[in-house]
Amino acid sequence: MNSVTVYIALGSNLGDRGLHIEWAVEGLAACDGVSVIAQSQVLESAALGGMDQPGYLDCVVRVETSLTADVLFSRMTEIEDSLGRVRSEKWGPRTIDLDLLLYGDEVINTDRLTVPHKQMHLRSFVLDGMCALAEELIHPVLSVSVHELHNRVNGANYFIDKDKPQLVSIAGVIGVGKTTLGEGLAKEFDCELLREAYDTNPYLAEAYAGKDVALESQLYFLNSRFEQMGKDSLATGSVVFSDYIFEKDRIFAEQTLNTAQIAVYNERSKQVVSEIADEVLVVYLFDGPGAILDRIHSRNRPYEQSIELEWLDGLGREYDRLFDDWKRCPVIKLSTSEFDGRRSEDVNWLAGQIRNYIWKS
Repeated sequence: MNSVTVYIALGSNLGDRGLHIEWAVEGLAACDGVSVIAQSQVLESAALGGMDQPGYLDCVVRVETSLTADVLFSRMTEIEDSLGRVRSEKWGPRTIDLDLLLYGDEVINTDRLTVPHKQMHLRSFVLDGMCALAEELIHPVLSVSVHELHNRVNGANYFIDKDKPQLVSIAGVIGVGKTTLGEGLAKEFDCELLREAYDTNPYLAEAYAGKDVALESQLYFLNSRFEQMGKDSLATGSVVFSDYIFEKDRIFAEQTLNTAQIAVYNERSKQVVSEIADEVLVVYLFDGPGAILDRIHSRNRPYEQSIELEWLDGLGREYDRLFDDWKRCPVIKLSTSEFDGRRSEDVNWLAGQIRNYIWKS
């Protein structure tokens, strides 16, 4: 059999963690048909999902092997057993854990083995090591680079949780194409689209016209978003899309309200913010403010025609800042100069990406 390039993640959170990783790497190198080529830096991470257990040391190794994936997996299990691995509970503490991340570009789905590792794209403690060894490597299922997958998780670690609503929010400035994309995705998944309450907000046109109803308009949006995205409003395990992200409410409030109005807004916001369902994924659409303003003018909503380029530019910077620090869920960032939510092939591609970030019953 020809040699295959393989990536294996190692982690330990019991005993002498560093020594366990060292011994596991030595165990791999001692296997007939396996050569350890490179190892990433060993880094520390918290237990996944905030579980009450010691922190982990993690790394990734690149090996060349003539073994089949199934035989290699057996050797990895033997190494775990030799180092005292106890398999009593899912994600329980362990002396050593070896995960087969990638076996060449093969896609393997058997009762015993799934390759690529089905949640490697959600975990910075894996993607940090992968980026150190092969950041331009293309994931065989998602067909994007390891570097792109690493950017999506932004230094955080996630897992797919079937016990929460599978809420996917589309974020971006006004006019960037959120609703059009949301409609396409909702159709693709045969599910509901939560639409921002533009058409029903009785204060919006007056607010855009400069009349002093900014607070009323903002509170209307806040309350409608709470009604749509409240934890009690969304069914556990069900996929639902929204054409906005709840945090946009504060972005707009801080741009449009004065100090006294912000105080009133903050009081109401505190009452609802803890009751909003968390997204499992955000799709962030962005483009230059000039292109977006052209789109706004072309769709010809009368109350939007007074929007100015400078205001859009500032709004875009606020969204960028929000997602620079975002660690609540993965974020797929798409430039609408390259991605077009009106094109079926683009929507189909994105739907394929999304399916790897949500629970599928």
